[in-house]
Amino acid sequence: MKHLRPANRAATPVGYRTSIIKFSLMRIGLLALGPLTPTQAQAQAFDTVRLYGAKIAQDGGTMGGGLSSAPKYSGSKQQHFQGFPLIDYRWASGAFAGTGNGIGYNFSRAGTPNSAFGLRLTADLGRKESLDAKLKGLGDVKIRPELGVFFNHGLIEGLEATSSLRYGSGNSQRGLVADLGLSYSRPVGTRTMLGLGVAASLVNADHMQSYFGTDKVQAGNSGLAVYSPKAGLRDLRANALLSYSVNPRTGVSLGLSAGYLGREAKASPLTQQASSLSVFAGVSYLF
Repeated sequence: MKHLRPANRAATPVGYRTSIIKFSLMRIGLLALGPLTPTQAQAQAFDTVRLYGAKIAQDGGTMGGGLSSAPKYSGSKQQHFQGFPLIDYRWASGAFAGTGNGIGYNFSRAGTPNSAFGLRLTADLGRKESLDAKLKGLGDVKIRPELGVFFNHGLIEGLEATSSLRYGSGNSQRGLVADLGLSYSRPVGTRTMLGLGVAASLVNADHMQSYFGTDKVQAGNSGLAVYSPKAGLRDLRANALLSYSVNPRTGVSLGLSAGYLGREAKASPLTQQASSLSVFAGVSYLF
């Protein structure tokens, strides 16, 4: 789920700003949103940069946490519950760090009020073999650092396009992920905000192989067929978020994310179900 107002504008309603950050990590690794868990959240963790918690040229941050229900891994039909933390901070200089955005620098300033662009370091959260019996014999997909760039642009009031490019995922450390999104928000009361968004993730063959492929060794260990997926669309997502501002610094939120795997991922012998549904609830505080 993407933030819905340009990152450099003056503060938007607190409940909306803070909860949007959580929904991606779920990581929200929304989901997350947060980062979040190395499950369905993996499909969304660090998918874009959400620079909330402070106005341009000011320091500020967001902290909180929540609970999510999501598939055990991308393609799993089994759900599980897990809590997740959230802490993100941005400095007046343009630097930022946290569980939702990674570590990076935003080069945009007051001269580009409708855009945010920069560099960052994130993490591919990997996948544990022990998550599900379907993964037995495949081994772990290790956590890897990723280098990336991002660009977000406000189109009209409440409507924003977001994009992110990250390199270094998977056991080969050559996985490439491009995330593209469009999101819209509007108030539905004096303290309540509704956010809607759609997103797509395009990946190269290295990333696809790590998460949906099976080589000869893995096939022999697991009993699954050998499968070598091509580069292409990993998944599509549609998100909805309802957030409520308890007070000027505290917000609570409830989010829902529906996803569908692309053709190459759907055809994987690891995929039990191409569609997915994830929910999360969280609370956050601006400081």
